[in-house]
Amino acid sequence: MCGRYYIDPDTEEEIWKIVRNIDRKKGLIRYGDVFPSQTAAVITGGPVQPEMLLMKWGFPQYDQKRLLINARAESITERKTFRECISQRRCIIPARGFYEWNGRKEKFRFEREDSPVLWMAGCYDVYQGRESFVVITTEANSSVSSVHDRMPLILEKDEIEEWLSKEKEVSGLLHKAPVLLTSSTDYEQMTLF
Repeated sequence: MCGRYYIDPDTEEEIWKIVRNIDRKKGLIRYGDVFPSQTAAVITGGPVQPEMLLMKWGFPQYDQKRLLINARAESITERKTFRECISQRRCIIPARGFYEWNGRKEKFRFEREDSPVLWMAGCYDVYQGRESFVVITTEANSSVSSVHDRMPLILEKDEIEEWLSKEKEVSGLLHKAPVLLTSSTDYEQMTLF
């Protein structure tokens, strides 16, 4: 699962290499932690080239009290909630990294060692006149599984165009091997002996 991610200045520079908006939509990308229900910068296919849009993180559930923030890669094409958005409205959620908590409620930060950006796969839809997105998750690999059994589906930079515009490529990307990440904590666990 991915329940919080973050963006920093290095992330923003990489994003603008993909999204070549002339005005760079000043102020669109906010630094810091992004939580479910917040508005965040998301990359979509756009009519001619990738473009940056602001969207709310999470689809409303039937009870309207909770949000669906993730979709499983293994079943996304079968679930009614996601079937149309995965085929027609895919997006990329750029982040420096994401957080997960283990069973002892210790917070771990996951990032790529070889890039300042995680290109997380997602899809979006419109609810009550507002675009909302979910992060697609996959089974965690060995770099994450000791903390959590799920992780975001992370694309390589050269897979972004395929993800955003080529429907026939989606199935292969949904089932790709997850990228290895590095992890760190903000604190050291103290021991008595």
